[in-house]
This record gives sequence, C-alpha cells and structure tokens, in this order.
Amino acid sequence: MFDILIRNGKVVDGTGARAFLGDVGITDGRIVAIGPELQQEGRRVVDASGLVIAPGFIDPHTHFDVQLLWDGAAKPALEHGITSIIPGNCSLSLAPLKADDRKTLIGMFQQIEELPPEAFTQAFDWTWEDFAGYRAAIEPALAVNVAPLVGHSVIRLWVMGADAQQRAARPDEIAAMQDLLRECLEAGAVGLSTSFVDVDENARPVPSRFAQFQELDALCAVLGEFGRMLQIVPEFYDTDITIARIDQLAELSLKHRIPTTLSPVFDNRQSPNNVPRTLARIEEQTARGARVWPQMQTRPIDISFSLLRPSLFFARLPGWIKVLRLPVPERMIALRDPATADRLVADVGEDGGERLMGRLVVRGGGEAPDHLVGRTLGEIAAERGEVPARALITLSLENDLSIGFLAANGGHDSTERIGPMLANPLVHIGASDGGAHLTSFSTYGDTGYLFSEFVRKSGALSLELAVRKITSDTAEIWGLKDRGLLKPGFAADVVVFDPQIIARGEERPAFDMPGGGMRYVRDSIGIDTVLVNGEVAWSKGSYSDSATGRVCELT
Repeated sequence: MFDILIRNGKVVDGTGARAFLGDVGITDGRIVAIGPELQQEGRRVVDASGLVIAPGFIDPHTHFDVQLLWDGAAKPALEHGITSIIPGNCSLSLAPLKADDRKTLIGMFQQIEELPPEAFTQAFDWTWEDFAGYRAAIEPALAVNVAPLVGHSVIRLWVMGADAQQRAARPDEIAAMQDLLRECLEAGAVGLSTSFVDVDENARPVPSRFAQFQELDALCAVLGEFGRMLQIVPEFYDTDITIARIDQLAELSLKHRIPTTLSPVFDNRQSPNNVPRTLARIEEQTARGARVWPQMQTRPIDISFSLLRPSLFFARLPGWIKVLRLPVPERMIALRDPATADRLVADVGEDGGERLMGRLVVRGGGEAPDHLVGRTLGEIAAERGEVPARALITLSLENDLSIGFLAANGGHDSTERIGPMLANPLVHIGASDGGAHLTSFSTYGDTGYLFSEFVRKSGALSLELAVRKITSDTAEIWGLKDRGLLKPGFAADVVVFDPQIIARGEERPAFDMPGGGMRYVRDSIGIDTVLVNGEVAWSKGSYSDSATGRVCELT
C-alpha cells in the first residue's frame, strides 16, 4: 500500500514528454510508481481528476535567508507550487558572518532587499557564525527544500573586515577566502553569489564590487573542485557591459568547468535590443562549451511605495535614499526644507522626473484622497503647475507620507515579446526575488503567470515545456539531486494544479511580518495540493504542520 496515491491526473513528468492520464504512488517520501490505474491502494488518496500532476516547482533566485528562521514554509512559496528554493543571491547570505559584522550585513539587506530591521531583531536568536551553524538553525522547521548560496560579500567581510569595502584583497586574503568558501561548500552551499551593482544603506558599493578579477578567478577555482554554481548580478542596465560579463562568465565556466548564471535580464521598450543581443552572445558562448544561464522573470514588476520608508524605486537616486533613511520626523523636516526639496528634484533629471515619475499612479488605501486614487502623478503635477518630482514630495507631505504610489510594468513591459524568449532553451526561468522587497511589491506569482499568460493565453510554451523549464531544467542546471522529475526513486516533491485556471492572484497587503509589519503578497489561483518529500505541505488553501523540507543534496 502506498503512503499517498495521487489518482486520475494528467501526468506531466518534467521531462517535456507528452502528458498522459495516470496515477502517482508515493512511499517513504519517494515516488515509487507512475502509470495508468495503479492497482495498489493508498493510505491517503488525492483525487487529481481534471488536474495536472507535476514535479514541484523550483525557484532559483530568492532571498528567504532571513524568513526561513521564523517561517520554514517560506510563505507564500508553497502555495504557488514551489517546493525548492535557492536563497543567498546577490552576494548576500547570513553566513559566514562574525557577530561584530551583523549590523553591517543588516544594513546591506535593508538597502538591497528592502527587509525591515524587525526581521532581524524580533524573530530569531542569532546563534551562529559559520555556514554549518546557519544550516543547523533553519533545518528543524523547514517545510520547503533549500539549496543555499553563500554570498561573496560576506566571505570578503569575514576575511577583511571593514577593508572589504575599501580595497582589493591581498594574496593571503584571497587564499583565506578560498578556504572559507571551501568550508561553506562542504557544509552544503550550492555555490557562490556575487554582485557588480549593489550598494549598502550608505550608497557605498557592497564588498563584492571591490574584488579584482584574480579574486573571483581564485574563488571559481574552488567552485570547480565541487562543480558548483557562480551567480552574478551584472550591470543589467547597460547591454554592452552585460555582454562583457557574459564573456567573463564564459571564460570562468570553461576554465573551471562550472555552471554560471546571471540575473536579472529584462526586456522593455527603453532597451529593445537588450535581450536579443544578450541571447546572441549566450548562444555564441554556449557553442564554445561554456555554461552561462541568463535568468528571466515571467512577470512585470509593479513597485508600490510611499515616502514612509526607503524603496527599490529610488535605488539609483542616492540623494533620495539618504533622506528616506532618516527617522520619520527628521525626514519630514528635510522634505519641507526648500533647499533639500530642490536638490531632490534636481537629482531626477532636467525633466523634473517626467520620464521617471510621470506615469506613477496614486494607490488606494492609506491616506490617499479618493479624488486622486487611480490618477497619474503627471496629471496631478500638471494641474498644480509642478514637475512630477515636486508633486511627489508635496502630495506626500500633505498626507503625512502615507499616500501610496504604484510604478507599473517595470522590468518586462511586453508579454508578446517575452513568451518566445522564455521558450528559448538557453533561458533559465527565475529571478523571482522571493522573500525580498516585501513592502514594495509581491515577489510571487511567477509560476501562475507563466501558465496563464504564456501557456494558456499566448501558447508560446506548451504545458509540458513550461513544467520542464521550472522543474527538471532547473534541477539539472543547479545540480539538485533526485528533484525536478516525477520518476521512481526521486524525492516526492509534487504539485497538483488546474491548468485551466492557474494564475497569479491579486496583490494584497498582509500583516504577518515580525512585529506586525506589512508586506505585499499574492494568493495563488489553481494550485490544489503541494507535497514536499512525500508529505502534504499545502492543500486547498491551507498549510499543514509538516516540516519535511530538506537542505538539498547535490549531484
């Protein structure tokens, strides 16, 4: 008798092969049988009539590092069919980290990933320093599988201290970083992440940006000992520099025989040739034998913000970030100061923010007056005889900074162009940023959006291809052992969903952060049941008490 029998579903096994009507039998956390009308019974039966049975989805770009310490389910990942996540991206992880450097790292997380300080101060006891200690801290309560990266910035910080953000490393320091990286990989890290663009809360480059090529090359030599991944955040706003990074990754991949990945890669009207040129170079380097995987999101990014807190919207405006990091009373004084306001308006460019801010929409809720909700900042600014940046400041002050704004369709802005790009065999679907930017936008909904927009609506991907792209392809790229397929002997990570209605839900505020803080979430649509290592973790709108998640074994 099976522990669990999933019956009468459309089996999409993750290989890309044609779907078939069948059952899946699970015992001791493993898939043991697949086929039409399995004869054994199950202690628990899941009726999948009219539904798809697929491998659990894998999310390769998340920042759940902190959330996993109080929420082993990485909500809302599971309810969107995600059974395995890869945190530690963008050069940041919570280990290895000396106790004296915690404040420094928290500042980076707050700036880059927009995590509130309460996430670090009210939810857990920081009892570890090394990578093995962090792993031990998260493992007991995991309901989702985790394949963690280790961050280049924290490795530099451990070895060099404050000098990590001031200079290149000496040969002895590089050797110490190699030893430390090796220790992290032996403790289960899936690879190394680095960044060429990020800054800390004081607008200073993060430590990884001070590394010279010989340092990165030396660290990749260690990755080569294990065959592990190098993840980078390139200068994605400049196509020429991105292509140069692709060439650099290709050389590192070929020299050290490692997989590499870069994220994000966006397609929009401001740089219409970005993705075609990027993919052309990826194709050239792949033909040489290099493994370079560009990560693309399925969804556009809608950023919500107010001047009550710093936001990703101002990431390239350090003057604004500096003011928004002041305590709220001091922030309001600064915004009311004519000289400060003039300087902020000047910072957005000669057009007064028309291009950057003119299309912002006033959000409902908060303190927004009803007659402004749904209108663009450009329209309101014109009526007031102000430029948009000035209107943003004055409207915010008039409403005690609580008025909210929405920047819609960032990143991708054309679903017609994106579908064929996502179908490209060289494109790695990822970069959800789950667990980050919690008060700016909901980082989940990627999987539902993939099926609703590009399978059901446009037909750019078949159902079978879409499943393969976010299951077995991802497991193979990252070297996750026994995951990504419905196959006897593989871990029973399974998602049962309705292909006719699966979609991303509407964005809504939730107040489930440490300290009662607010974040934006999206409910799932069409996900029926999710199993992690053979146990039901989420079903019909509810989480179970299971804690069967694991730190992933690697091939």
